[in-house]
Amino acid sequence: MSIVSSLSPRAVAAPESGIVELVNYARGREGLLPLWVGEGDLATPDFISRAAMDALAAGETFYTWQHGIPELRQALSDYYTRHFGTRLPVEHFYVTGSGMQAIQIAVQALTSPGDELIYLSPSWPNIAAALEIAGARSLSVELQFEGGKWAVDLGRIEAAITPKTKGIFINTPSNPTGWTATKQDLIDILALARRHDLWILADEIYARYYFAGGRAPSFLDVMDEDDKIIFVNSFSKNWSMTGWRVGWIVAPPEMGQVLENLIQYSTSGVAQFMQKGAVAALDQGDDFVAANIAKAARSRDILCDALVATNRVETLKPDGAIYAFLKIDGVADSRKAALDIVDKTGVGLAPGTAFGRGGELFLRACFLRDPAQVAIAAERLCDYILKL
Repeated sequence: MSIVSSLSPRAVAAPESGIVELVNYARGREGLLPLWVGEGDLATPDFISRAAMDALAAGETFYTWQHGIPELRQALSDYYTRHFGTRLPVEHFYVTGSGMQAIQIAVQALTSPGDELIYLSPSWPNIAAALEIAGARSLSVELQFEGGKWAVDLGRIEAAITPKTKGIFINTPSNPTGWTATKQDLIDILALARRHDLWILADEIYARYYFAGGRAPSFLDVMDEDDKIIFVNSFSKNWSMTGWRVGWIVAPPEMGQVLENLIQYSTSGVAQFMQKGAVAALDQGDDFVAANIAKAARSRDILCDALVATNRVETLKPDGAIYAFLKIDGVADSRKAALDIVDKTGVGLAPGTAFGRGGELFLRACFLRDPAQVAIAAERLCDYILKL
């Protein structure tokens, strides 16, 4: 008997990331333009790093509050007042070791083995994996794709509901498609959840990356106080903190002890000096986030305009998030194409096969980068596409 065969079947069944496979294949190549993962090209700004370093130097290295230091929970409350127009007391906020851990904890809180959670596909693959590892079942409902645009079909969601369904995972603006729910979409999804007594697990990490201006519609705009909604989020994208692994949950205060216990028995909380950096991000980072969004908008236009001009790419400029999801004429195997593209052009793209049903024919490019670099990547990609 092999060592692996004696491990937990759920652990063994955890899939390899199709994105990481490409990254590992070509990481460190000279001249590489890495558009494959969801992060920008800027290091964390100094005002955030300095706050963390000052706290570290001051000896803030001891055990701390499992649910987050009071200063960070208050900063999160203030942030939501500024950007979401809602006053949520600090008891709604719980600090986690990344947005991924926020999802894991939410999944653990909502589901038991055998329960089901619906999500919209193509989707960031980690939600389905988190559910399956927890012993729950992930059920994908495909977004509709027509004329380069993505849309949700409420009828498909309702048809997927069974007696074992505990909730619906909604990521808007969406990774990887850029689909962004309208306020009416959210009203309709919430009405559906109420009708079937389901939870909504809302991933609004890209809410600020909304290219119509302001922020994207949020469930906070349409919900009542007693609605069963958990929000998960992260410091990664807005403040260039992907490597910090700090996130948060917004949830009803009645869940507080449950969430704190789940944090305790996983990571036992986030280091206090890192949380001080997160406080600085929230309190001082609005201008930095605005600059990141403006850069993403410029780079989105450069990349999408160039690709569409080839007449070989089906896509439109996404309404939100930081990704172009591309369907190239003649590409039937996106994994094979991604490997070929990085070999021949030095541009790293994520294969659509990594994002589940509906994504197989697509490639994802992250455009949260210097517009000059994105222009070079676009030129290389267009040259490759026109030679197919």
